[in-house]
Amino acid sequence: MTEPLPAALRRERMLELIGRAGFARVSDLSDAFQVSDVTVRSDLDALDREQSIRRVHGGAVLRAAGTREASFEEALESSADEKRRIGQAAAAMVAPGSSVLLDVGTTTAAIARALVERDDLDGVTVITNGLTIALELERAIPRFDVVVTGGTLRPLQHSLVEPLAAVLLERVHADIAFIGCTGVDPVGGVTNVNLPEADLKRVMLRSAERAVVVADGGKLGRTHLGRIAAIGEVAELVTGESARSGDVDALRQAGLPVVVA
Repeated sequence: MTEPLPAALRRERMLELIGRAGFARVSDLSDAFQVSDVTVRSDLDALDREQSIRRVHGGAVLRAAGTREASFEEALESSADEKRRIGQAAAAMVAPGSSVLLDVGTTTAAIARALVERDDLDGVTVITNGLTIALELERAIPRFDVVVTGGTLRPLQHSLVEPLAAVLLERVHADIAFIGCTGVDPVGGVTNVNLPEADLKRVMLRSAERAVVVADGGKLGRTHLGRIAAIGEVAELVTGESARSGDVDALRQAGLPVVVA
């Protein structure tokens, strides 16, 4: 019989499973870790007290540092003017003939709109895992070539994730990648509330010559479950005027160049 995992390690792996699926049943966790339902409930209660998950009838859902993941439409209503300015600042970094990886999200959607509005851009290839972003870019065809990664659809963000989303990304090397996130912190690094999307963001980062993180000011100083990169692994952060000066200063002191749009 397999030796049971230590409680701390078991809970860590339970949290990872819950993060990937968004929800897990007590019975499924019991089967996966070969422990009793009573032990699983005790583990989930402990994780709930740590604010990592929220207990629901029959199982648990990811809490992710006391928050839930907003849908694309909900996020679209938040900080719209700030995201527009971030989008314009990021789009200004793209030169004609460039190849661009454009992550999913409302801030990166603002980059897509700003790219389309630049009449001077031609011969640009944009690769994205966001269906909404691909539709934004459609207006720029044939000036732009728009490539969608493929993969498994996540309806909350209209994003394409694993399995299969990384197949194309691992075969390209773009000039620049714009990566969205839900947290940027000097110690915690660049993080995201959703694990499947965090996984793909890491692949995007490795598939580009230069990776630029884009995040409205409210995301600075926060850390979430899915680690994307350490501060030193990204070239620059573009944020907005709602960013607290203390958060911006801390990131700059950690060695990350920050543009406040």
